[in-house]
Amino acid sequence: MEHHTHSAGSRNIQMARSMCWHCQSAMTGEYFCERCVKVQPVSKETDYFTCFGLPRRLTIDPSALEAKFYELSRAFHPDFYQNKSETEQTISLGNAATLNTAYRTLRDPVQRAEYLLDLEAGSVKEIRTSPPADLFEEILNLQETLEAYRDSDRDSQEGLKLRAQLIEEREALERRKQDMEGQLQQLFTGWDTLQDRAEATSQARTERDHLLKQMRELLSNRTYVKSIVNDLVETIG
Repeated sequence: MEHHTHSAGSRNIQMARSMCWHCQSAMTGEYFCERCVKVQPVSKETDYFTCFGLPRRLTIDPSALEAKFYELSRAFHPDFYQNKSETEQTISLGNAATLNTAYRTLRDPVQRAEYLLDLEAGSVKEIRTSPPADLFEEILNLQETLEAYRDSDRDSQEGLKLRAQLIEEREALERRKQDMEGQLQQLFTGWDTLQDRAEATSQARTERDHLLKQMRELLSNRTYVKSIVNDLVETIG
């Protein structure tokens, strides 16, 4: 797999603990104790990237991620733990659930970016209560048109005219959302380049913070625009 930070065989994870729960021997960072071969629980402090042996990059090979997910999922399949202790069964189920959530998050570029921002700079999942500055007037006019359409006889000439106008507005917003996603992809590339350089200088930290701020703003704007588009789709189909 590309961009791995570890190479400890087929089961890579950074465990936030110092000893095995069963035999108390020192842990080396894998899912299974090397001494007693008992399954080890994924730590709550372990992030989703680390679950798959990945650095915090925003460009991920989806086929490699999927292959790693299925490889690890097989390791925790219930069939392998039918004759194991209750503790091992519980741990395997918990690990499988964590991997499922991690995979669903990382396979989607936007969710992956939101998760990275949550790790690096706090949550970005709050939906805007006001439109982006450059869309403020446009959104206000759109909301007036939307209300007029909702109050109209939708089969009348006026209703059909308003619907056609809303369809144009929806298409324009969808193009705006696509533009934002293109800008996000450029920021993702910039972030990955910075991560690959692995510099600890003040300039690198400034670049990092600037990229995170730009991503946060774009993701927030995209969330707002997407909510408006969804509202339009629900209203006019």
